[in-house]
Amino acid sequence: MANPPPTSVLLPTIRWTDACDEVAEQLGPDDELLVICDTGADPVADRTGRVNGDENRTVDEDLPDNVRIVFAGEPTDRSGKANAIAAGMNAAGHDRIVWTDDDFHHPPDWLDRLHVDYERQGPTTERPAFVGRDPLGVLLEPAYLIGGTLPVAVGGIVWGGAVIFERDDVDEDAFLADLRRALSDDGTLSEHLDVTAADRTRLVPAGGSIRESLERFVRFVWIARHYAPRATAFNVVLAVVMAAACLVAPLPIVGLLTLVSAATYAWTGLRRPTFLLAGPAALAMPALLAYAFGRRTFVWGGRRYRWAAKYDVDVVGWTEGD
Repeated sequence: MANPPPTSVLLPTIRWTDACDEVAEQLGPDDELLVICDTGADPVADRTGRVNGDENRTVDEDLPDNVRIVFAGEPTDRSGKANAIAAGMNAAGHDRIVWTDDDFHHPPDWLDRLHVDYERQGPTTERPAFVGRDPLGVLLEPAYLIGGTLPVAVGGIVWGGAVIFERDDVDEDAFLADLRRALSDDGTLSEHLDVTAADRTRLVPAGGSIRESLERFVRFVWIARHYAPRATAFNVVLAVVMAAACLVAPLPIVGLLTLVSAATYAWTGLRRPTFLLAGPAALAMPALLAYAFGRRTFVWGGRRYRWAAKYDVDVVGWTEGD
């Protein structure tokens, strides 16, 4: 795209990752990358002496000129991610905004393609495919593709890992007011932004241990519970029915699930044999859902959260986890 407007890219992370370098290399001369962490104690804060304008700070390495560190502070009544995005929105100097994450590969044309998408169809999100890195994460791949990737593709749901919009596309005051009391950043933006999915999929490595994948699953279930309660109730009933059907008539039902999974994988361009796990995933789903709904807290990014209602979030401690 020729001459896109100056753009602010928001990237929450506590560590400098390959994604930070990948995005920084794609910035135009008037763009900015805001790397948003919690406090000066986070590892990424040591990348530059220009943190918060302090040129005299002892540092390990300088940042590119159009990259800034933003301190969001410690959240108490919202998620660390929502807190970071809210701080980034306040610090951003431009009207065109891109959100992204630090856990997937950004090819050299990633930002340019988002600009092209915006000029063609307005606010745009890419669709994620979560690729498991542990046995549970691998088992859940077909379920995430059908229950997560497809809703982003066709349901007007935002994936916060890759979304482009402009400030005028949302009622920013109302959006930020909700974001500052929310757990899900992309769930909140989905309620304030009319978005169209791009026809491409980003592979997002997920998990790394069974515990991490379990915590991610619990979080996803609770996001659906609070932001789409009717759809969640339907999915629970469907999960129980499909698991029972797999036990009663395993060959036709598992075969059907595998065909649907294979078609979904082909449609999104995901070339992995894990589509064959659709049947086992369906059998395990009722137990996993029961576990998720029975949990009163879950871990995300090292913080443990209690999420009593849509806008009733408490940070109740720190622990290891996804």
